[in-house]
Amino acid sequence: MLVKSMCVRSERLKRLLDLVGAGVGILLFGPLMLLIALVVWVTMGRPILFCQERAGRYGRPFRIIKFRTMLDLRDEEGQLLPDAQRLTRVGKWLRRFSLDELPEFFNVLRGEMSLVGPRPLYVRYIARYTPEQARRLEVRPGITGWAQIHGRNLLPWKERFAYDVWYVDHWNLCLDLKILVITLWQVIRGTGISARGHATMPEFLGNQDREGNE
Repeated sequence: MLVKSMCVRSERLKRLLDLVGAGVGILLFGPLMLLIALVVWVTMGRPILFCQERAGRYGRPFRIIKFRTMLDLRDEEGQLLPDAQRLTRVGKWLRRFSLDELPEFFNVLRGEMSLVGPRPLYVRYIARYTPEQARRLEVRPGITGWAQIHGRNLLPWKERFAYDVWYVDHWNLCLDLKILVITLWQVIRGTGISARGHATMPEFLGNQDREGNE
């Protein structure tokens, strides 16, 4: 009976789970975040945090907060060098165990993100979605999600978006708790950090890509 009552689609209960989870996460990982901030400052300098505009629920932009993992290296024309050349050894380690994502707990507290939902992507991608793919914007983006536990950045974009839309149609509190538990195990294993042949994830160019990749 208790399990059945938990398997409901209640935005109020989901938000309560977000607030409690993010609050506990900040208290639990606060000392670790301070240590990471010190390591980033010593190895990469300032800024310590990486803030970037992403698409939130209904496509509303917000600034995601993460620990910095790359150097600001540019070519002669002032363009950023490829991720593989800017990603530091410390940055790779932070990404391997998803420690760079810890500041996103503050995005959750502010209501811009949820603990579970489709990962927030660039605002410029919105115009490239099909109407079906755009449905991923019907819920708050998450620190982790259904696509993340099914391959994370190893997934082609079309498959990744299909998982996101499935989550929009099927989410409930039981599913969220399941995703959180599986995510914890995957973080310990350090799997699915980057796409094949890429240091992070390639650009999503739209659905004309025959392989469905960014």
